[in-house]
Amino acid sequence: MSRNRLEKLETYVLGVIEGRRKGRGAALLRGVLKALSCVFALLVQIRLRLYKHRILRHHTLGCQVVSVGNLTVGGTGKTPIVEIFARSLQQQGRKVAILSRGYKKSKPPMGKRIIHKLKRLERQTPPLVVSDGKRLLLESDMSGDEPYMLASNLPDVVVLVDKNRVKAGQYAIKHFGCDTLILDDGFQYLALKHRLDIVLVDATNPFGNRSMLPRGLLREPVRNIRRASFIFITKCSPGGESELKTRLRELNPDAEISECRHCARYLENIYTGERMPLESLRNKAVAAVSGIAAPKGFEDELVRLGARLIYHKRYADHHRYTEQEIIDLINKSLLREADMIITTEKDAVRFPKIKRRDLPVFFLRVEIEMLSGMEDFNACIKRICFL
Repeated sequence: MSRNRLEKLETYVLGVIEGRRKGRGAALLRGVLKALSCVFALLVQIRLRLYKHRILRHHTLGCQVVSVGNLTVGGTGKTPIVEIFARSLQQQGRKVAILSRGYKKSKPPMGKRIIHKLKRLERQTPPLVVSDGKRLLLESDMSGDEPYMLASNLPDVVVLVDKNRVKAGQYAIKHFGCDTLILDDGFQYLALKHRLDIVLVDATNPFGNRSMLPRGLLREPVRNIRRASFIFITKCSPGGESELKTRLRELNPDAEISECRHCARYLENIYTGERMPLESLRNKAVAAVSGIAAPKGFEDELVRLGARLIYHKRYADHHRYTEQEIIDLINKSLLREADMIITTEKDAVRFPKIKRRDLPVFFLRVEIEMLSGMEDFNACIKRICFL
């Protein structure tokens, strides 16, 4: 199936899950998805019990392993949290490697993958090295959006991509001398023993519709957050999220809980690298384009910063842009008399190189701001460093 068809199917199913799709067909599909989610929930709990009773074994690598993940799929703001943890640990003297599975990176043809699997060659193939801690070595289409973005922003941190993160961790230790491994999206990755589990909860949509995949967004039941050592409530309002915090404390009395929000810092031109202050958005006619899980929050932020949003284009999460799509976007934005096009940093790594420069294209750089629990966060970093 082509990428465009897959994205259309993904968008349709997401609309069914969220209840935006109406009609008999959508209702029937919701019923089927609900039945499948019951099966999925059972399999998840069986798997956890197999690891708990050591029928399936965890691997240990003799170094610090920190997992950063979530209970739901998409949209919790995980990448900036991974970035701040990796940077903090590196600044404290740790040799850090980020291990990612490289979600939606380019894959070899199906036939080649099957042969590879049958011959068990994946165990012998080294992980993809996105960054060796000195140089950026792969483009985003080969590595995946998040690993490329992390490697770009963390020049002193090793970034590896492999579905088998036990193998990737061994490679990081042997070839780069790493003593701290961060599992990007690793809460459900149980093959490698975690010393610390950091779980993110989106304040704007904590648990979706509280149903398991594929009927909802949950990867495992909400009660499983009790495995977390540290909980980050992301996308908080300035006043905090006392009700959600209380609920999480009931589910997990022992975890440290911090509240944070994603704050825009500046604009950066995708093609020239020019940076502009956020004040440049005030009263500007802006066209927004994004292929992320939660586009409305991005668009609302542009309006909050003073932009006049005259046009927006939304694609499926992790959409890989073509040159023609960007040219069409520029043409439509010019027809609407836009002053600039704005996208997200995660989208920017998927933009192709083009020669057109008649309308500037920027990404909005976003960083984490701690609202509460800064002392707990610093204590967490020290605990990782000195245990």
